[in-house]
Amino acid sequence: MTDLTIAAFDFDRTLTRADSVVPFLRRAAGTGRLAGRLAVRAHRVVPVAIRRDRDALKAIATAHALRGLTRADVERLAAGRAAELIAGGLRPDTVARLLWHRAEGHRTVIVSASYAPYVHLVGAEFGVDAVLATELEFDGSGRCTGRLAGPNCRADEKVRRLVAWMQADGIARERVTLWAYGDSEGDRALLDYADHAVWVGRRLDSVAPSH
Repeated sequence: MTDLTIAAFDFDRTLTRADSVVPFLRRAAGTGRLAGRLAVRAHRVVPVAIRRDRDALKAIATAHALRGLTRADVERLAAGRAAELIAGGLRPDTVARLLWHRAEGHRTVIVSASYAPYVHLVGAEFGVDAVLATELEFDGSGRCTGRLAGPNCRADEKVRRLVAWMQADGIARERVTLWAYGDSEGDRALLDYADHAVWVGRRLDSVAPSH
């Protein structure tokens, strides 16, 4: 018997209309500069791109766009990105579903490979219970090292992060009815873990449970 419902949402192209990571990195690096920096390091970028290693490619892009920024710099950039998304970058269908879960008394969580600083701000706008996203590492002086603080929050890491959050809150999986919403292979593990998996299509009216 379950006594709690949790709804876990992916972020990019599930709650948002498009990717949020590259625009954030471009904002941080300066218009046109991110592509130039990566092109200079093509000997590292091309092999990673060929084997479609999303984690490695993200690590390279993060380092070249964010290394050396202060925490205040990152927070300012995150605030700007979150404001853009809230103003017109979110999908009304899935946001409506998130708000429906909240109105039903369900706990809502965003589980995302996107960067935590701006995902937290968007999550706060809609009163979600938790944001589990990719964290950035800062050194003792408060500057971004360009590395991730922990794994990129995609694929199996999404399930690990969600389970850790539930355990920290004393929530037993067997007492939970879990809904999960996602749009890509990076969400498959989370969707497979859920009781109700919702594959989110490109059309705004195409959100439908898969089982």
